[in-house]
Amino acid sequence: MEQCNLTPEDMRRYSRTVMLPEIGEEGQRRLLASRVMVVGAGALGSIVSMYLAGAGVGTIEIADFDTVDLSNLQRQLSFEERNVGEIKVQATALRLRAINSGIRVIAHEEFIRRDRARELFSQADVVVEGSDNPSTKYMVSEVCVELGKACVLGGVAGWRGQVMTWAPGHSSYRDLYPEAADIGGCTPCSQGGVMGPVPGIVGSVQATEVIKLLTKSGTPLFDRLLTFDALDMQFDVFRL
Repeated sequence: MEQCNLTPEDMRRYSRTVMLPEIGEEGQRRLLASRVMVVGAGALGSIVSMYLAGAGVGTIEIADFDTVDLSNLQRQLSFEERNVGEIKVQATALRLRAINSGIRVIAHEEFIRRDRARELFSQADVVVEGSDNPSTKYMVSEVCVELGKACVLGGVAGWRGQVMTWAPGHSSYRDLYPEAADIGGCTPCSQGGVMGPVPGIVGSVQATEVIKLLTKSGTPLFDRLLTFDALDMQFDVFRL
């Protein structure tokens, strides 16, 4: 990761981040020089990618095969009514560029399979798993383990959400959920429903974890699972 110099415009745009002693100018330069791969442009991926764009992650790649549906607007706030029927990654790319014209956004309109994941993940500093497909979560986690790429995984179901972060030497998603892919992790929103703000909370936590990893700030959720229950407004962190 080659760091770049901060321009006067950068200093103004990212001033609130640079003020943080844990990040400062060096951390912001790291963000601008970073490349993040986001799998999924739905409820989680849209929130994560918008915050990463705002933070100044230099290159954001995002992959999804779906189109925007009216039912998405309850929680996927990167989209508007006018986007219904459009390709999600294309609409997301336009939104990210509108937030920050100084970053590079690459859209992949496809369902990412294992071989393609190896190709795309190999170029990333961090991978974000934001799908609602348990089998995809296993695949993303396993390819990241294979490549030694840090990964932040999130899931939502109903009123609940969860986040974990992986890097070499730590517990993986498969360690947490060793069951078959069709019964591990969270139920897809299309089958079990979801409370709209919950993905926003989970996606925000995921984005925070990515920024921490890239700037070497704080303690990521290694060997820990953060869970959130909106009905009881309860956060818990479990050691794995």
